[in-house]
Amino acid sequence: MSVTSTLQISPTRRYPQPRAVLHLIKPVTWFPPMWAYLCGVVSAGAVPSGRWGLVILGIVLAGPIVCGMSQAANDWCDRFVDAINEPDRPIPSGRIPGTWGLWIALLMTVLSLCVGSLLGPWGFGATILAVIAAWAYSAEPIRAKKSGVWGPGLCGLAYETLPWVTGAAVMSAGAPSGPVLLIALLYGIGAHGIMTLNDFKAIRGDRQMGLSSLPVMLGADKAARIACIVMVAPQVAVIALLIIWDQPFHALGVVAMLGIQIGAMQVLLRDPEGRTPWYQGMGILFYISGMMIAAFALRGI
Repeated sequence: MSVTSTLQISPTRRYPQPRAVLHLIKPVTWFPPMWAYLCGVVSAGAVPSGRWGLVILGIVLAGPIVCGMSQAANDWCDRFVDAINEPDRPIPSGRIPGTWGLWIALLMTVLSLCVGSLLGPWGFGATILAVIAAWAYSAEPIRAKKSGVWGPGLCGLAYETLPWVTGAAVMSAGAPSGPVLLIALLYGIGAHGIMTLNDFKAIRGDRQMGLSSLPVMLGADKAARIACIVMVAPQVAVIALLIIWDQPFHALGVVAMLGIQIGAMQVLLRDPEGRTPWYQGMGILFYISGMMIAAFALRGI
């Protein structure tokens, strides 16, 4: 008997538990896009005096609204996988009953577009792209997360590159400069490795449901090594670019952040499945710190 046929979505409740709704939109995931948007604001070089409303609105849009929407959409589309990996999640546990998970995701999609329209044409355009990426990642028929290559790649660009570019565009009221676009793209590519590590907690369910994440396809050890390489290589490129652009002190700062990450990766690779949660709490902190150092470097270019 399949998981789909045995999973009962909320056999007892009619309405979602308020705490379950908060769990559904996962506040812990909001920080990366909020931080990336702030990096974009910093990298634009414009003084936000008189425009703090746009800064705050963009941060709220990137985190609680768009990222929260993407988490709700992902949990709805993943409800059968979660019934295997994490049956206590809001939807498979029944704390969010029936089709409430879908309606929450759809309502937040509308809210995202409404708020995004307040950020001008660049902000609204970026919001449209973010909404499309969120649903393309999770929902059929595209469901990019079925691929261990395209899924983490799309997620990394949506979590890091897109909000960074949006923050820079909103602050400069136009297209960001070439260096800003390039650095934002590199950090989005590096986030592919971070998203690959996120797949380690779902190996069993992904395998049963036919999702070809890198840990499923290659095994935990090889997938972890690839994730580390993908995280390191773009940062090396960022360091090289900052040196070329005559920002040696900022380049040194990114070198320091990368060095700490490489040390943490040595610990991760000894036990990828067991150490991934530790690395996500420790190593990623220095990845995003390097992002902000690079953002400040771009102000001087």
